[in-house]
Amino acid sequence: MKSFPFLDAHTHVQFAAYDSDRDDVIDRALKSGVRFINIGTQKDTSENAVRLAEKYSEGLYATVGLHPTHTAPSYHDADELGEEKESSTKGEEFDFEYYKKLASNQKVVAIGECGLDYFHFDTTKSREVQIQKQKEVFIAQMKLSNEVNKPLMIHCREAISDLISIFHTQSSIYNLKNPGIMHFFSGTLDEARELLELGFSFTFAGVITFPPRKGEFMGSYDELIRSIPLDRILSETDAPYVAPMPYRGKRNEPMYVIEVVKKLAQLKNISTEEMAEAIARNAHRVLGI
Repeated sequence: MKSFPFLDAHTHVQFAAYDSDRDDVIDRALKSGVRFINIGTQKDTSENAVRLAEKYSEGLYATVGLHPTHTAPSYHDADELGEEKESSTKGEEFDFEYYKKLASNQKVVAIGECGLDYFHFDTTKSREVQIQKQKEVFIAQMKLSNEVNKPLMIHCREAISDLISIFHTQSSIYNLKNPGIMHFFSGTLDEARELLELGFSFTFAGVITFPPRKGEFMGSYDELIRSIPLDRILSETDAPYVAPMPYRGKRNEPMYVIEVVKKLAQLKNISTEEMAEAIARNAHRVLGI
């Protein structure tokens, strides 16, 4: 991977936020030595991620899956879906065969972004019903991951304990050696240890480059990263969101993952080159790329 020393393991260049300059964003990343994975969040963004990856012989990959916030009406993100896509607010039923067909594409490296999100809810409907729906859809994607032998790309917000519980109770249907990646991990060290025991790896994004805020958990983020083994760490941007320093406040893009890798290297007390090489090894082990 000498032509692509850096990896953005979780980005969304297929989103509407890039409709005006997508080719330029991709070109900047590839010329900077960044290969990247566009992450699906529902049917349209999953299919678009695959089609975009197919356009390039190297450097671009995709995942396919249904994000927990899209399992029920919750909120509309114009950066993701565009200003006019009203159907996005209705919630999507998980179509196992649809996603299985997409997942068969050789450019698809994982199932997701899937998981649990207890932050965004439709306030006009039962929270308990929505949580149950999220769990059912997540378990269905665990089954799909197992069937196609591709790991999970997991989104988990304010629901780590439930997510861990699901993996313990569903062990009979999910037995991949490398279960997948906890994207944009921001849990506690104890939670990280439990997930490490389950076999998970972790991606970290631009927020790790921000100065710590007094009294907030981010002040201990550095120690969390230092505590996670080097062979379980990958880099991401989650673009178009949360651009790293010195781009904070701007629309994020895959090229900026280099700043994340630099910060990870600093925290691990190794060179940027060594950090990038470790991430490449981890991506090969977990994602097969």
